[in-house]
Amino acid sequence: MKIAIFGLTISSSWGNGHATLWRGLCKALAKLGHEFIFFERDVPYYATSRDWPEPPPSVGESKLLLYSDWSTIASRVRRELSDCDTAIVSSYCFDAQAATDAILDARHPLAVFYDLDTPVTLDALRSGKQVSYIPWRGLGDFDLVLSYTGGAALEALRSDLCAHRVRALYGHVDPEVYQPVPCVDRYRAKLSWLGTYSADRQIMLEELFVAPARLRPEDKFLIGGAQYPEHFPWSDNVYFVYHVPPQEHAAFFSSSRLTLNVTREPMARMGWCPSGRLFEAAACAAVVLSDEWCGLEDFYTPGEQILVARSAADTLDALDMSDGQLSAIGRAARERTLDEHTSLHRAKQLIHYLEEIRSPSYLRSPAPDYGSSYDAARS
Repeated sequence: MKIAIFGLTISSSWGNGHATLWRGLCKALAKLGHEFIFFERDVPYYATSRDWPEPPPSVGESKLLLYSDWSTIASRVRRELSDCDTAIVSSYCFDAQAATDAILDARHPLAVFYDLDTPVTLDALRSGKQVSYIPWRGLGDFDLVLSYTGGAALEALRSDLCAHRVRALYGHVDPEVYQPVPCVDRYRAKLSWLGTYSADRQIMLEELFVAPARLRPEDKFLIGGAQYPEHFPWSDNVYFVYHVPPQEHAAFFSSSRLTLNVTREPMARMGWCPSGRLFEAAACAAVVLSDEWCGLEDFYTPGEQILVARSAADTLDALDMSDGQLSAIGRAARERTLDEHTSLHRAKQLIHYLEEIRSPSYLRSPAPDYGSSYDAARS
């Protein structure tokens, strides 16, 4: 199967969680014998922070295609789509509208939309904001809509955006990249947090990370990520690494006694939205201390494979656990990850969804009514 992907980025993990997910998924698809071509707009802040190995892993004709402007790539897109089996447009793709039009005009490939940010998308639309990557008619023209978020998000995509075939495709991890490694001194800490700054998780980050750090001034706490503002409440024992490239993520997770997982507020509120970092840390046998959200127990068992914190006191209690207790939790998390949450698991799931739609026995749903909720919400 040949798959065209129009996404935010696969070449740079700077300031986004999309790149490592696409790398793992595309690598797994290639292992299964499928080809892909990834279209990525070449923007300065990703161009200066590219961390995907060069040349990128490839099988057959699989490739990354960078372009400066849609007009320079439009004819190439048409040629590629002419022999593609599936074409995927993702959330935050710079040229999502143009890509959607090209896919629908081509007619041959299955048209798929993959929302890697479903709660944020729905939150914005319900607040009356314009979402550039959502077509004006909603998602009803797509043969399949994939959501990084399960639970209530799936029905919301149907009711709010006219999607008529919706499936969850959760986050995942490439276990060849993320695995336990020896400690590295620069990443050694009692508690670490790896993530881009986001205002909508700042309250929980201050409660579960900043407050405990101030209460344990003798311990080292570590943050890795981008876009942190000057007014972030730093303390003397909180150390900062501006950008941790993916090839060093395993060392980052393996070098701290505990690592934190904090979910963005819209995603925590909707539930069933595990971050990619959660799977990556667990694959490294790191002991993950997570905020609480609905559906977490469907991915990892609290108390056995993951620790849950609701307050600074919970973080302090976790820091006081014995090395033996923590090691057992980390090992159990890695085993669960390898059994259920690898990129290969998700790639097989994706192919199953696509083959299901192409099956002659699959009953296609009638075209959605575009005069329904989405237009009403926009008016």
